[in-house]
This record gives sequence, structure tokens and C-alpha cells, in this order.
Amino acid sequence: MKSVEEQLALIKRGAEEVLVESELVEKLKRGQPLRIKAGFDPTAPDLHLGHTVLINKLRQFQDLGHQVIFLIGDFTGMIGDPSGKSATRPPLTREQVLENAETYKAQVFKILDPAKTEVAFNSTWMDALRPADFIRLASQYTVARMLERDDFSKRYSGNQPIAIHEFLYPLVQGYDSVALRADVELGGTDQKFNLLMGRELQRAYGQESQCIVTMPLLEGLDGVKKMSKSLGNYVGIQEAPGVMYSKLVSIPDALMWRYFELLSFRSMDEIAELKADIEKGANPRDIKIKLAEEIVARFHGEEAAASAHRSAGNRMKDGELPDDLPEIEITSAEDMPIAAVLNKAGLVKNAAVARDLLGAGGVRVDGSVVDRSFVFGLGKVHVCQAGKKSFARVTLKAE
Repeated sequence: MKSVEEQLALIKRGAEEVLVESELVEKLKRGQPLRIKAGFDPTAPDLHLGHTVLINKLRQFQDLGHQVIFLIGDFTGMIGDPSGKSATRPPLTREQVLENAETYKAQVFKILDPAKTEVAFNSTWMDALRPADFIRLASQYTVARMLERDDFSKRYSGNQPIAIHEFLYPLVQGYDSVALRADVELGGTDQKFNLLMGRELQRAYGQESQCIVTMPLLEGLDGVKKMSKSLGNYVGIQEAPGVMYSKLVSIPDALMWRYFELLSFRSMDEIAELKADIEKGANPRDIKIKLAEEIVARFHGEEAAASAHRSAGNRMKDGELPDDLPEIEITSAEDMPIAAVLNKAGLVKNAAVARDLLGAGGVRVDGSVVDRSFVFGLGKVHVCQAGKKSFARVTLKAE
């Protein structure tokens, strides 16, 4: 096992906060594997890279020799996590939760070592609690303390309803730490209130309080808002290799170091060397390709990563085209100039960009460079390339 200093450096990598660091140091000094808990409510069947920030940290704890507990909140999932919500979330049925949970397990073991992972369901102990046990649990916290939580406070002051069962959520999450005798709990920054609840409940039940490691919420592909499927700025871990690759290579240059720190398993020394390469004149895109290939390999294997640039729609040096070309149909009453076709097909931002690309020799039709004079015939099908990354098989159909 690594030294305490080495372990602490890896644990703190990318972390927002460690509470309480001095307590964590004392736990690490004992030289015994710690019980590391992270809970996930299976409220949706598919995970994206934002979800994997916590899972990556769990893997780092595994690599340090600690016992990881991947907790599936099949009980809390039926309550609905109120964290950061401005309205009561509709609870899921048990059938929905269990179906999503099975999908979760299949996905997380792309990162975690199954042989070193304890999978737990919080219904195991929550279903066993008697009404008297629940009352005892609820007595550990006051309504006033609950209303200190930012989202509850805002909803209360704004006359937005808060259901009683939503107050139970932090209590149940905290009790999970009691049931699992967790030494450390991981969570997003939006989970801090719930994580601290676990510390307090462990003390109330006569246990040593867990330490907390909060991780930042990963920015999406736009580099601004939190990664979210609803915002469309996400990379799903079950997306096709070429799709993942293409999205990651296209992130803003300034965002790639955030992704390297939170998503890559390269050492910080290696990442520093990549930064130095850019300072010496390396193309940022080449560095993003290294990130994309690492992520694709993690979820789809080395072979898929090696060929991802092809399926992503980037022409290989020998002129090959991707296997999964988008199929686009546009309609017209007559033949259409190529600039208009590129614009209508969405391969360029606007007609002006199309004209600029055509003037610079950046447009190919069926592999041959074309200029502004090229006319796309009605009823024809051509493979069009605009710039280095935009490909599609375009059909011009009669109206």
C-alpha cells in the first residue's frame, strides 16, 4: 500500500473538498483498508461521463487497496433525490428502479474491478426498519436544520411545496453510512448536506464519523453548464465509439485539462507533460485525441479506440470513409448548388461558411474536391465532406 502522503495526493486529485482531512489522515495511518461508499439512485438507465467522476474516484480508492462499496439506492430512488431541485420529484416504481439498477451495474464495471467491489442495495436495511426505528431516525434531526439546506430553504421561502418524504431522503442517505459502517463517503458538491448527515448519524449511533470527499460537477461539452442529457451537452458511456470520440475531440481547448484531471487515469505528471507539449507548440487537437482514445478504450476496448477516428467521420490518410455515415435527405423542386446543399444538410453553420470552404478547396463530393460551380442533381445521392470533420450521405429528393 502506498504511503499516506501518496494516497492523500491521489484522493485529493480533482476533489472539491475533503472533510475532515486530518481525520482522513488518521484513518489512513492505521494501514487497514477503509470502507469507501458512494451511492447512486438508479433514476435513469444510462450514465454519462459526468456520472463517472465519482466512479473514477472509487476506482482510485480500489487501486490504493481500499474496499469500495457501490451503493444502489433502490429505496431512496423511490423517494427521489431533492438535491438542487425546485420542485418535488415524482418517485419511481420499484420495477423501474430495479430495471435501471441492473443497467447501472453493467456500466460501472467498465471502470470498477468487479472482484474488488461490494454492490449493496439500501432496501436491504431500510425495508427491515420497523416504524419505531424510523421514528428514532427522524428524531435525530430538526425541521429547522433541514431548512438550512439551500434548496429546501429557497423552496420554503418561495412558497414552493416540500413533501415530508423529501425530508426523509437525507436521513436515509445518512443512515446508509450507519448500515455500511462507512469510513469515507464520496459525493458531488450538491450532496454535501446529505454527506454531512451521514457523519452526524454515525455519531448518534455510536460509530466513528465518516470522512467526506466531494467531487465537482463536470461541465458538459459546452464547457459552461453541468453535463446533462436534457441539455444535450453530454457523452454517454454507452454511445458508439465514433460518437464518443467525435464529441471529446471537439471540446473547447480550455476544457480538456478539466477532463484530463477528472476523467483520465493518466498521472498528473503525465498530464503536466502534455501541457508542456502544447506550450512547445503541439496542436491541442492532438492532445484531445489522446484523451478521446483513452475514454473510448475504457468503455469499448482498445480496438474500438484505435479505429474510433474512422467511425467518428474523420477521413483516414488513405481516403477511407466512416462506416456509420449520417444519412440526410433534403427536398427541392430542382437541382441545387452545392453551397445550399451543405447549408440545408447542416454540414456547415451557414451558406457563407460553405462558400468559404468551397473557395479554399475544403469541400469534397464522393471524394473529389469541388468548387462553387458544382450542382447537386435532383434525385442524386452523394457523399459530402465539408471541412475535416463533417460527413454525410446526402440525398436530394423531389418535393
